[in-house]
Amino acid sequence: MALCLVTGGAGFIGSHLAEALLRQGDAVRVLDNFSTGKEENVECLTAPGLPPDRFELMRGDIRDFDTCRKACAGVDRVFHQAALGSVPRSVADPITTSAVNIQGTLNMLVAARDARVKRFVYASSSSVYGDRPAAPGEEAAPPKVESQIPNPQSPYAVSKLTGEYYCRVFYTIYNLQTVSLRYFNVFGQRQDANSAYAAVIPRFITALLRERPATIYGDGLQSRDFTYVENVVRANISAASATWAVLGEPFNIACGERITLNELYARLAALTGTSTAPLYAPPRAGDVRHSRADITRAAQVLGYQPRTTLVEGLRKTTEWFTQHLNRTGCNSTARKI
Repeated sequence: MALCLVTGGAGFIGSHLAEALLRQGDAVRVLDNFSTGKEENVECLTAPGLPPDRFELMRGDIRDFDTCRKACAGVDRVFHQAALGSVPRSVADPITTSAVNIQGTLNMLVAARDARVKRFVYASSSSVYGDRPAAPGEEAAPPKVESQIPNPQSPYAVSKLTGEYYCRVFYTIYNLQTVSLRYFNVFGQRQDANSAYAAVIPRFITALLRERPATIYGDGLQSRDFTYVENVVRANISAASATWAVLGEPFNIACGERITLNELYARLAALTGTSTAPLYAPPRAGDVRHSRADITRAAQVLGYQPRTTLVEGLRKTTEWFTQHLNRTGCNSTARKI
């Protein structure tokens, strides 16, 4: 049994990862300041069937080094999910994005190094690639591969790429075993639909369920490689025990497929049984036109394969939001430290 620290474990991805670790027999410590994390996600981590004696909740901020040091004490593996997400939010407030995503990550790396953590898995982002225009006659740009030179186009993307560079340096200089996972548009149950910076899939689903028009920024022909959250969780667990070939390196975590926002909206409208047409607004600053991953390297080195397809993930997510739209909580408690 390993003691795993999940920073941002009260968040969408972090809570799914923490739950999976508990179910496989590990002990889990969650560090979260609840700026975007939710109490009901923590409640889900101590629901019936999960061992309460192997779960700890630590309230704190990764911008505080002493908090990071305490969180890493005795830990075998760190899954660093804590971040201030959203490209638009970073455009509006680049200073806070930098403080959380860059300084916070550096704090965690130093604390993990000093605590002799065995492995540090870092949640990066496909945004580090930026835009790559399609060639003449092509509908979209080719898939993004890890050897491609990064071209961040938002403060958020810069912050995530800086975290990757720090992870690589901490491996090469301090021998802290780090792995960076570049997530491509993760979606699934528990994702926040109510934030001003909510991701597109929960925004679309909740609007359609309420028979209200959702907003598409741009013409809707921009495409994304949407990745169901369970695939991301498996990638993290694989990265925590993969061979030395992964150390210091980034890997694309996605499905390797693309869908336009117009097509996505139509699929979700069919799943929700509604026909409300979307609204269109001007494109947002920092958004890329097309994003699709080449996942060959993750398959070869991490053994990663997306088990849940986009179609199946959308079905599961729509069902969950249909059942949970007006209720929250798992009616349980967590031990706090």
